[in-house]
Amino acid sequence: MHKLFFAINLLLLLSVSPINTGTNNVVVLELFTSQGCSSCPSADRLVDQVKTEYKDDVISLSYHVDYWNYIGWKDPFSKKAFSDKQRAYGSKFYSSSIYTPQVVINGKEHFVGSNRGTMYSKLNSYFKRERPNTIAISEATKNATTVNFKYNVTGDVSGKTLRAVLVIKERETVVKRGENRNRTLRNTNVVVEESYSRLEQAEGLGQLQIPSIVTNADELSLVLLVQDKALDITGGKQVSL
Repeated sequence: MHKLFFAINLLLLLSVSPINTGTNNVVVLELFTSQGCSSCPSADRLVDQVKTEYKDDVISLSYHVDYWNYIGWKDPFSKKAFSDKQRAYGSKFYSSSIYTPQVVINGKEHFVGSNRGTMYSKLNSYFKRERPNTIAISEATKNATTVNFKYNVTGDVSGKTLRAVLVIKERETVVKRGENRNRTLRNTNVVVEESYSRLEQAEGLGQLQIPSIVTNADELSLVLLVQDKALDITGGKQVSL
């Protein structure tokens, strides 16, 4: 019986464990989450675990939506713009409603963000797909109010958009109300600022404003993404600041 139990557990573990494909295709995970959602912390942990396991092969972005704020706790990272972003994906996927925790992978499809099996299955599939664009970031610097950078994109950029994203690597929050009241939540890869610009040419300069929610103690990173008109992400790069 013990041997059978061990064998079953080993098969379950292998079925959801990541496979090293040997490729360098960056996969972008966009998690729509909220501190006011009781089912979100497990997704927050899974997405961060995947980021830790794959390091430079996965870009994880946590977008905190604002539609959970009515329940009694205002998520300090939440923005209406992030809820609107999720709704845009909902229109793309012909979804009649939006939900948390939701992961969108490379802008192409979505699934429940806490589903470990689906997460690794999708990652292993997308690692095998070539990215149409690659991005190089140089001279990324920050001062008290802005992040400045240079970029160079390879591949076809016609009709595409450059997304610049400012990310807090980690922050803990004591939640006093709502579904997660009396819990201390550790949020990672938290998006705090984002800008969009049309890719007129393959290289150029960019700038992001640093919002007031960022403190001197926060570790920041800069993410650049290339996105086409269908909202598919065709390339990505992340650097620490």
